[in-house]
Amino acid sequence: MEHGEKQITVIDENGNEQLCEVLFTFNSDEFEKSYVLYFPIGAEEDDNEEIEIHASSFLPKEDGEDGELEPIESDEEWEMIEEMLNTFLDDEEQE
Repeated sequence: MEHGEKQITVIDENGNEQLCEVLFTFNSDEFEKSYVLYFPIGAEEDDNEEIEIHASSFLPKEDGEDGELEPIESDEEWEMIEEMLNTFLDDEEQE
């Protein structure tokens, strides 16, 4: 995972590869990690026309290698991610 990528391949819990579109990435000084928000390409929208958005953390490697996506484990991180997502979506709607 690198900043600036627009698509990533994610392995789901069943071991299947899923091509995903990156919504945005951001850094958190508080948690000393980077985060990526993404959704599966070709995902079916549900009845509310909402796409399920996923989030993972990653640590960019200093040598430029891709960082591994890690699950987000703390409620504090989820709250921060939701705030960032809401801000992002509000900005999108205003454009």
